[in-house]
Amino acid sequence: MQLGLDFNLVQELVAGVDEVGRGPLCGAVVTAAVILDPLRPILGLNDSKKLSEARRDALFDEIREKALAWCIARAEVEEIDRLNILHATMLAMQRAVEGLSITPRLALIDGNRCPHLQVPSAAVVKGDSQVPAIAAASILAKVSRDREMRVLDAQYPGYGIAGHKGYPTAVHLEALQRLGPTPIHRRSFAPVRKLLEC
Repeated sequence: MQLGLDFNLVQELVAGVDEVGRGPLCGAVVTAAVILDPLRPILGLNDSKKLSEARRDALFDEIREKALAWCIARAEVEEIDRLNILHATMLAMQRAVEGLSITPRLALIDGNRCPHLQVPSAAVVKGDSQVPAIAAASILAKVSRDREMRVLDAQYPGYGIAGHKGYPTAVHLEALQRLGPTPIHRRSFAPVRKLLEC
């Protein structure tokens, strides 16, 4: 992709953007955008899925302390059902970039598609394991969503949400059959929709 920018000149204002929660049957999709500070390096940044929970928690605090700017954003279940998960994810990514306290010169998006942004952007496949700012964004998004799912587990007991984080595991699907969908379940997703049609 031709960005019309010399990447070497704008490294200090590059935002990494990532999402967590496209696949689950319940809960919001959560995104984050991070502009790292080259003068305050953070060691050990990697795809959040490749890190232990304890390491993610430690990096979550360090990223928020050391980054030049960061923003965690989301699209709610109602937006996912109305827009579809892809468009809701793009909206949440847009909100994360627009919520940064510093306007980036460039946004690097994990995956193969970019949201509509007011700044130049480029998609980076598997960017969370290649671009430190995207890795940082993946950590902020995952820790935030995982913590939220533990809270929702207490509000909606019996589904095992704290364990599977809303993904369609056997435990989750069995609980859905037994207890039925909750207000936090995505009605546009096939396993939930089929239950509602019965």
